[in-house]
Amino acid sequence: MESESRREAWERRSEWWLMGAALVFVAVFAWPILDPGLDPAIRTACWAVAWLTWVVFAADYAVRVWLSRDRWGFVKSTPFDLLIVVLPFLRPLALLRLLALLGVLNRRAGDALQGRVAYYVLVATSLLLFVASLLVLQAERGRPGATIDDFGDAVWWAMTTMTTVGYGDEFPVTTTGRLVAAGLMLAGIALLGVVTATVASAFIQRVTDSDEEAEAATRADLADLTAQVAALREEVARLRAGGEPAGPAG
Repeated sequence: MESESRREAWERRSEWWLMGAALVFVAVFAWPILDPGLDPAIRTACWAVAWLTWVVFAADYAVRVWLSRDRWGFVKSTPFDLLIVVLPFLRPLALLRLLALLGVLNRRAGDALQGRVAYYVLVATSLLLFVASLLVLQAERGRPGATIDDFGDAVWWAMTTMTTVGYGDEFPVTTTGRLVAAGLMLAGIALLGVVTATVASAFIQRVTDSDEEAEAATRADLADLTAQVAALREEVARLRAGGEPAGPAG
């Protein structure tokens, strides 16, 4: 248990640093995609910084495994982190590290359900749209028959795909682009399901709270009535004990 607390302490201390590294990765990953005519030296520097962020994530993962009491269990419970480390060519998955920001925003939002939903929807939606737009633009730009050739087209395609509207004016023609589309559709459906379930839970909670308040009021009235009946019984007993006529029998 001590090792688990040490790992949790490490995760709390490294959380902001890792989010900073993920933001740096986003910048160096996005810059060459958004600017195809970027100077080769700058492009090489971006590539080197991207690899450096991968080293940071790999070192963090190694420390977390080492501090875990059940190391194999920890590895099985963190598949995305393992993929980032073991498969460097999937380094765009490092962008998922930004999802840790949701936990921070959740703590900032406090206990208000509406606040938590607003933060989750805003951050998760923005992150998914931006990442999917970059990935599909990288896969589609310059390909024969491609309809997504600039970032504006990519963002529009990502919005229509994530909401499952699918106008069809822009669509991926490469295998990589279609894989991104499949992932974005699943993520959009999942996000919508989470929001819907949360809103439904809020309504159910309100109804439950109202029922509990009504039951509490009923119990209070019953207790008051019971107390009054007990007082009347005591008064009748006192009158009888004092010789007062108790009234006709029966």
